[in-house]
Amino acid sequence: MMNYQKYSKGYFMPPEIDLEWMKKDAPDHAPVWCSVDLRDGNQSLIIPMSLEEKLEFYKMLLKVGFKEIEIGFPAASETEYEFLRRLVEEDLIPDDVTIQVLTQAREHIIKKTFEALKGVKNAIVHVYNSTSVAQREQVFRKSKEEIKEIAIEGAKLLKQLTEEAGANYRFEYSPESFTGTEPEYALEVCNAVLDVWQPTADRKAIINLPVTVEMSMPHVYGMQVAYVNKHLKYRDNVVLSLHPHNDRGCGVADTEMGLLAGADRVEGTLFGNGERTGNVDIITVAMNMFALGVDPGLDFSNMPELVDLYEKVTRMQVSMRQPYAGKLVFAAFSGSHQDAIAKGMKWKEEKNPDKWTLPYLYIDPKDVGREYDGDVIRINSQSGKGGVGFIMEQKYGIDMPKKMREDFGYCVKSVSDHKHKELMPEEIYKIFMEEYVNVASPFQLVDFMLKKEPDGTRKGTVDLMVEGQPETFVARGNGRLDAVSNALQKNLGVSYKDVTYSEHALELGQNSRAMAYIGIVTEEGRTVWGAGLDTDIITASIQALFSAINRMKAGK
Repeated sequence: MMNYQKYSKGYFMPPEIDLEWMKKDAPDHAPVWCSVDLRDGNQSLIIPMSLEEKLEFYKMLLKVGFKEIEIGFPAASETEYEFLRRLVEEDLIPDDVTIQVLTQAREHIIKKTFEALKGVKNAIVHVYNSTSVAQREQVFRKSKEEIKEIAIEGAKLLKQLTEEAGANYRFEYSPESFTGTEPEYALEVCNAVLDVWQPTADRKAIINLPVTVEMSMPHVYGMQVAYVNKHLKYRDNVVLSLHPHNDRGCGVADTEMGLLAGADRVEGTLFGNGERTGNVDIITVAMNMFALGVDPGLDFSNMPELVDLYEKVTRMQVSMRQPYAGKLVFAAFSGSHQDAIAKGMKWKEEKNPDKWTLPYLYIDPKDVGREYDGDVIRINSQSGKGGVGFIMEQKYGIDMPKKMREDFGYCVKSVSDHKHKELMPEEIYKIFMEEYVNVASPFQLVDFMLKKEPDGTRKGTVDLMVEGQPETFVARGNGRLDAVSNALQKNLGVSYKDVTYSEHALELGQNSRAMAYIGIVTEEGRTVWGAGLDTDIITASIQALFSAINRMKAGK
């Protein structure tokens, strides 16, 4: 293949190598399992699960035997917030089950997360921030110390809010993009978080080492885990957790290596559903243990039922060759395979051995309820401002200010959340045009005439319709936009403070249209955005002002 030279190793070897763990041939006990199907899995679906579907999936996870379940990101979506509240209000969380909620290390998100947790008996609050070189340099543009401080402040807030709530929540921290982070720096950040939490034997903290992007061969991840395992502070009071993704197709191997290297816990999804190539498939990891004679602590004895429910609520398909679960994984088409299996069955009947050793059948199909015979960014309720902004700019040439992108992103998320569907680019564009551009109610711009005065100010009139009735106001200000703004605030009873303005051309040429964006700050400190579209840039800017004011009046 061409262009292979542009790739280099994006991972870092630990500063010391301990391979003692590689002498083990298998784990001797199951880890703590945490299903993240309702978060990582759900956010990667083309159509995320409805509340009722999430509830059905949740009950199935309980049936399988999960004692820790990440139920969502309550601050990110109305559906996820409502789902958690329903679990609480309908008493659907067994006493021996701990629900986990995810939050970024950002104050307002953490606080909303705690609002959602009211009434939860056993909870893990999972806070994260990215620590990788690529994220530090390209996304956050912050130093190591600044990134570490984000983690520390998030940890402090978790502790503070838990104490204020009189709760006994457990805490989890993830240095997101761990695999692209220098191991010694990731360790430094994790230890700084632990110094805040001061974990104890009866309230252990969780340090989670996510393979956010799989970058290395599995044994390298194992060595990274082993290094953290050896040097982590408060180790006896810390649960070391893994969260592998599958970019290289080695998610299961990463997990198995990490467990051998000292990890205590695994976060994953059923059938490996997740972003890009997916999360680690918990079923495969657990069944691999099962096939080695280790009780995984999860019950997959009715795999067909599990597959049916999964495919129904996720609208995904389990591959026919999916380990342990696919329809063809126990099928033999080769004559020699069929022959060997038949002879093995006969031998089993004759000898009645204690152990399963049949040719071509790694496990007994009956143990999982089987018989012997037998597609760049797409937008849904989980999407953020980056994806929405990308589509609007790339496809329609609409380059909103950064803060407006965030506002529009939430608008789109809300529509998708309520419609419970993926939104195509044309639908997103329609939402923008209807919600933000040339909004004409209750105040509609008709015309304006502004002349430059000797003192440099602009003075004239602005004609408009106020709830269907024509009005003309005298306008005066430092510029056209300022003059119109002053007239509207004086005569319409509207009040706002700062005005943020930007504009650009949508097309090239003499008849090109201009798009203007305006943000106004309400008396309460909330910024309301509006946009204006016109062949004249001044008209577009005034239309944008009208749009913002109308949206403010509508409570947008």
